[in-house]
Amino acid sequence: MAGTYRKDLQYAKFSAYGFLKNLKLFEPFLILFLLEKGLSFTMIGTLYAYREIMTNVLEVPTGVIADAMGRRRTMVQSFVAYIVSFLIFYYAHGFWLLMLGMSFFAFGEAFRGGTHKAMIFEYLTMQGWQNQKVDYYGHTRAWSQRGSAVSALIAAAIVFISGRYDVVFLISTLPYVLNLFLMLSYPPELDGEIHTSGSIRKSFLAVWLSFKLSLSGQGVFRATTNVCIYDGFYNAVKDFLQPMIKSLALGLPLLISLQEKQRSAVLLGLVYFCIYLMTSQASRRAGDFTERFETLARPLNLTMLTGFVLGGICGLSYLCGFNLTAVILFTGIFIIQNLRSPISVTYVSDTVPCEILATALSVRSLVTALYTAIMAFTIGVIADHLGLGQALLILSLGLIALSPFYLARTGCHAEACTKV
Repeated sequence: MAGTYRKDLQYAKFSAYGFLKNLKLFEPFLILFLLEKGLSFTMIGTLYAYREIMTNVLEVPTGVIADAMGRRRTMVQSFVAYIVSFLIFYYAHGFWLLMLGMSFFAFGEAFRGGTHKAMIFEYLTMQGWQNQKVDYYGHTRAWSQRGSAVSALIAAAIVFISGRYDVVFLISTLPYVLNLFLMLSYPPELDGEIHTSGSIRKSFLAVWLSFKLSLSGQGVFRATTNVCIYDGFYNAVKDFLQPMIKSLALGLPLLISLQEKQRSAVLLGLVYFCIYLMTSQASRRAGDFTERFETLARPLNLTMLTGFVLGGICGLSYLCGFNLTAVILFTGIFIIQNLRSPISVTYVSDTVPCEILATALSVRSLVTALYTAIMAFTIGVIADHLGLGQALLILSLGLIALSPFYLARTGCHAEACTKV
């Protein structure tokens, strides 16, 4: 039954972490910022792909470090890397400096990976609330989406007043400094088992072999692919909503007295604010949603296919000049991702031993990063040659056509298919 856990001080810290983490003021303007720097969609796709590949390469080692050296220290390193990346983006004026900024951002993503999720599930185990994973994680993730909603309004106000996109990177460092100190206040028990430096290599081999064993069950690899493929799709396409909103803003007979960047900022802020309010509710209701199904595989399949269909129709709408329809449909992709995320994280956490959970979630992030890199580069190249609408349409149709290869099979894994 959902909702039997206590909303104690640590619950508040988990929620505050998510809220501050998602105060990435640059997110609603990232692609517009890169386009203003003179980058093509192919170059933008290359930057995104590079970031994901770097994250991919670093995911497993940093996941092992989190399990073997302590999760809190790993998270602190993550925030330091994020802050450095924001400062580089603020001062960057060329492609290679932007690439350097993406490198530090990738370090931050890799060190964070599944580490914080593992800390949440460690705490649930300590409290005896293991059966509340979807509902608990969904509620804490809802605060992340509220942070994104507030971030969108603040970012829009900054761009509106300053007329600049780069300023939002500088101000984004402030909540990350706060989150760094918040992480230091977490109880030491959430570090998990800490090994001595001499046992790291042995620990790495043991963790990796255990994780490989955990994926050897029938159908689990297919379900893991199911989890990662939609995450990769979402990560690759989500920022391309920005040029769609800009096209919508310039086509509306409203705010015509404002400059182009101000009009875009107002509409971007409002749209992203509404999106993240809705995605917050989606995360909160993930637990109730899963109660309607006998297994976790069924909602994973349903949400995945629905998201791909929305992507295809969105691309077609944008291609035909129906910008408002395209933006509304794109909103559905965001909502599905945040309804789906607590379910998918819970599924992964139910398939691996608790002591290697940070590593397992990082490997899940590794596979997601690989899919994101491929799809980000693909959509960038197609967008440059055919157009953004065509790129989204082609990518979505391709994923739908390939879906029989990664539909999760119900009843394939005892733990994974336990109702939560």
